[in-house]
Amino acid sequence: MSNQDATPINGESSEEHASVEAIRIVLADDHAVVRSGLRMLLDNESDFEVVAEAANIEDARRYVRGHHPKVLVLDLNMPGGSTLEAIPTIREEFPDTHIVVLTMQKEPAFAREALSAGALGYVLKEAADDELVEAVRRAAVGESYLNPRLGARMAAEPPPGPPDDLSEREVEVLRLIALGHTNAEIGEQLYLSVRTVETHRSHIQQKLLLSSRAELVGYALDRGLISTEREPGS
Repeated sequence: MSNQDATPINGESSEEHASVEAIRIVLADDHAVVRSGLRMLLDNESDFEVVAEAANIEDARRYVRGHHPKVLVLDLNMPGGSTLEAIPTIREEFPDTHIVVLTMQKEPAFAREALSAGALGYVLKEAADDELVEAVRRAAVGESYLNPRLGARMAAEPPPGPPDDLSEREVEVLRLIALGHTNAEIGEQLYLSVRTVETHRSHIQQKLLLSSRAELVGYALDRGLISTEREPGS
């Protein structure tokens, strides 16, 4: 039987059914060239509809509020605050919109945090041509997607148990403090606001009963969180 002879589902034409089933998407990335390429990729799918593009977190939230998309494709590093911190807020405010994170970050810690925060997908930008469409389709029906190579690394490298009741994020902040980074630099590296870094620092000092940076450096050295050799670029 030819496609022309096929019986429409529930009496609908194929065009009407496609319209009903269209996956509405808000695309958020702060680089216009990147957004253009991603939109071309998504627009090639007949059942995808990119309803808005955002260049910062606040616009992304506003467009999700206005367009009620099924999927928000969200760059991990955008102006307007911490994307990682925005994920649970967006999910709480718009529970019917699922989030696919698109990023250059290959470290398992970032993937773990994004997925724990509520994202359903984690796609590396270098693999977007091959993986983003599948990630969006899975997210639209409430299924997760993780870059396969990154998933293999996460399975092979389970997160180490944090020392002295520190969270994994607090260990990361402590390590960067010990390496001499400012709160602003730490926030930039970990996609956190300066205020959040300050809060983590306060919690670290309270848990470890340490007050000075010198004491934090000594603690980090003793626990093997840093070495006495300078890291490249430090």
